[in-house]
Amino acid sequence: MELKIGVDLGGTKIELIALDGGGRERLRRRVATPQGDYDATLRVVAELVRDAERTLGARGSVGVGMPGALSLVSDRVKNANSTWLNGRPLKQDLETVIGRELRLANDANCFALSEAVDGAGCGAEVVFGVILGTGVGGGIVVHGRALTGPNAIAGEWGHNPLPSPRAADFPQPQCYCGRSGCIETYLSGPGLERDSATGLRAPEIVAGAGQGDARCEAALERYEARLARALAGVINVLDPDVIVLGGGLSNFERLYESVPALWGTEVFSDHVATRLARPVHGDSSGVRGAAWLWEV
Repeated sequence: MELKIGVDLGGTKIELIALDGGGRERLRRRVATPQGDYDATLRVVAELVRDAERTLGARGSVGVGMPGALSLVSDRVKNANSTWLNGRPLKQDLETVIGRELRLANDANCFALSEAVDGAGCGAEVVFGVILGTGVGGGIVVHGRALTGPNAIAGEWGHNPLPSPRAADFPQPQCYCGRSGCIETYLSGPGLERDSATGLRAPEIVAGAGQGDARCEAALERYEARLARALAGVINVLDPDVIVLGGGLSNFERLYESVPALWGTEVFSDHVATRLARPVHGDSSGVRGAAWLWEV
């Protein structure tokens, strides 16, 4: 049996999917990320791959999506919000523990690729895939191919400053990257939780807003306005056909109506044709894109 294995190495969870030759899902596993422990992260990924192959009775190609990127100078991880990966030779170390060559790419690129191939962006010329989760990332797919760029940072909108900051956006939060006021500090799950000052997790904030809690509602309205401004900047530069939201915060249904209603005043056009779309393959679409890395 032909087998394609994808691994999504996230800040809070590591997910594996195994696809057969026709792209059908044969197995899926999800475990907590051993945060802060590089060696344990390697072991968990290797164990997931071995378990999947043992269960399915076949050996597969392996693709891994990760936060950040591989430096084109040192071939080590850079720009990862999972900071224990930074400066590490992740690709070489994973190949050693798994025992074969693998392909590794930015997780947002994997997500965008998945949704462009057979998801919400299928048939579109330009797709911008957004990760709204523990961190904030972006990936660009043009004519079915993910862009990397000469600096390996194509689509990394999360570490641009939040556009047109308002009074409520100050003081600008510190980011792990060393800057202040990065889009990620406002639009990540931890960013929403910090801004709400309720002590609640992001899903609880959404639920609270639905139940009429004024503080939760105010936090969500600030979040929506910030997301609209940030995505308007993407539209002004890239002018994509479709923007697909991924990550845990993509499950908040109200974003798909509220954000397009807000971004028009920030986009340099008399009409905005760009679609804001739910991911067809859910908030785990990125792991499918990792499995497809050997096909592109």
